[in-house]
Amino acid sequence: MPSSFDVGNLAKPRNSVYDSLAPFGPRVPVAVRARDPISREGVLSAFKDDSRIELCDEVSPGGVVLHVDHTFGRTALTQLRRAVGEDRAQAVLVVEMLQDEDLYEIASHGISAVVWRHEATPSRLTQAVLAAARGDGDLPADLLGRLIRQMGTKSPNAAVGNSSYPAQRLTPREVDVMRLVAEGFGTVDIAAKLCYSERTIKDIIHKLTTRLNLRNRAHAVAYALREGYI
Repeated sequence: MPSSFDVGNLAKPRNSVYDSLAPFGPRVPVAVRARDPISREGVLSAFKDDSRIELCDEVSPGGVVLHVDHTFGRTALTQLRRAVGEDRAQAVLVVEMLQDEDLYEIASHGISAVVWRHEATPSRLTQAVLAAARGDGDLPADLLGRLIRQMGTKSPNAAVGNSSYPAQRLTPREVDVMRLVAEGFGTVDIAAKLCYSERTIKDIIHKLTTRLNLRNRAHAVAYALREGYI
C-alpha cells in the first residue's frame, strides 16, 4: 500500500477551522471511489475513526464523493460530473498527476478539491472533504497557478461558463471576497476578515457564480484573475 495511505488551494485554507468543529456535530457523508481496491481501503482506513465522517456506499445529496486515481481520465470525469450534476454532491479528486488540459475540466465541472496522492495523509484528506462539504474550494497552490494560466488561454467568453454571457463587472465587495478566496482563505476566515457573516459571504459567492454561469470558486477566481480584478 502506498505510504501516503498507510495511516493523512485554491491553496489549502489557512487558519483551519476544522479543529473548531464540534466532535459530535453533523457527520459528512462520504462515498469513496477508486480504480484499485488497495487505494480505496487505504482511504477508508484513514477515515474510519473520524467522528466527522460518515462512510457511505452511495453518493448522497449534500455529501461528498472522493475519487482516487493515478491520472484524471474519462472514467473519473464521468463519475465526478454525475456526482455533482445529478447527485448534487461535492467532489474531491485524489490524483497523482494532472495534465494542463485536465484543469479546465476540473474547474468547469464543479470539482471542489484536489489532493495530490503523495500528500494524501488522513489529515489532508479530511481537510479536503470538510472544505468541500462547506462549499469551500481546496486546490494545491501549484495547481491553482496552472489553472489560472490555463484559463488565461481561453477567450473571455470561455472563461465564463456559457458564451451567451458577456464579460461582466464585479462589484468591489465581490473583488474583496475573490481576492481572499484566491489567497486560500475559507468562508469562516473571509467573513471574519471582512466583518460579514458567513451567510453573507456564501451569498456573495453564490450570486457571483450564478450571474456569470461559473461552476465553483476555482472557476470564479480564474475569471476574476483573467479579467484583471485580482
